[in-house]
Amino acid sequence: MPGSCDRSRKAAVARAISPSYDSAVTGFFGTREPSREEAEGSHSAYVAALRAHGTEVTVLPALAEHPDCCFTEDTAVIVGDAAIIPNMGHPSREGEQEAVVEHLAHNYEIARMPKGLKLDGGDVVFYDDTYLIGVSTRTSKEGAEFLASRVRESGYNAQLIPVPSSTLHLTTVMSTPRPGTIVAAEGHFTEAQLGPVAEELLWVPNAETYAANTIGYADDKVIISSGFPVTREVMLDAGFSITSVDMDSIMQADGSLTCLSVFTG
Repeated sequence: MPGSCDRSRKAAVARAISPSYDSAVTGFFGTREPSREEAEGSHSAYVAALRAHGTEVTVLPALAEHPDCCFTEDTAVIVGDAAIIPNMGHPSREGEQEAVVEHLAHNYEIARMPKGLKLDGGDVVFYDDTYLIGVSTRTSKEGAEFLASRVRESGYNAQLIPVPSSTLHLTTVMSTPRPGTIVAAEGHFTEAQLGPVAEELLWVPNAETYAANTIGYADDKVIISSGFPVTREVMLDAGFSITSVDMDSIMQADGSLTCLSVFTG
C-alpha cells in the first residue's frame, strides 16, 4: 500500500502552484497573504527533496481557477488497487480532482465517493496496515465511514479519529514517519487518545504544531519543515536522518509537506 509500512514512496503526483495562489483558503497557520512566487520556490525545493529520496514525481499543470490546487493530497486516497476520489470538503475546491483522476486512471481503478458525503485526503494518515481517518470540518462522519468501508473491504484496518477544531486536517497535527511511530502535536491530542494506537509516540510542542507533519522513508530517513528546532531535536533523538525544506510560503495557505502530493507507489 503506497505510503504504508514499507515507506518506499516510489512515485507521487503533485501539481504546480496556481497563478491565483494568493487567494487560497486560509485560517489556521497563515499570518500574511500567501505569495505565489515564494510558494513556487518552496514547491520546487519540495519536489527536489522527494526526488532525492528516490520518488518519481509527476507535476501536473496548475489550475488558475483553483488557488489551492497544489494541495493534491486532498483529491484522492489510494486503497489497494483503487483510487478513492472524494467530494472536496471546501466547495471552492470541487473540480481539482479531475486532472488527478486522469493521471491515476492509468494504474488504478477509480472509485468516486457518493454525492452528499465529503472528505479531504488530508484527513487520512496511513499508519502501517491501518488507515487513521479524521472526522473534521472538511471530512464528514459519513465520508469517513465510506472510506473506512472501502479500506476494510481491501483487507486493511480503519479507525476514525475526531479532529479537534484547533486544526484543519488530521495530517496537519499527525504523521507516521516509520512503522509503529506517530509524531503528534501537543495541545490537539492527548496521550490517552494516541497512546493505545502508537507503539512509539513522539510529541512536538504546540508552538511547533506545523512541524508534526513529516514524510518518512525507509531506513529512518525523514523530510521535515525547516525552522522548528525543538521538533528537529525530537526527530534526531529518535534516530532519524533529516532533510529539511523551507515550507513557510506553503504554511501561509495552511498547507503542509504531505499536502503537496499523492504517493502512488
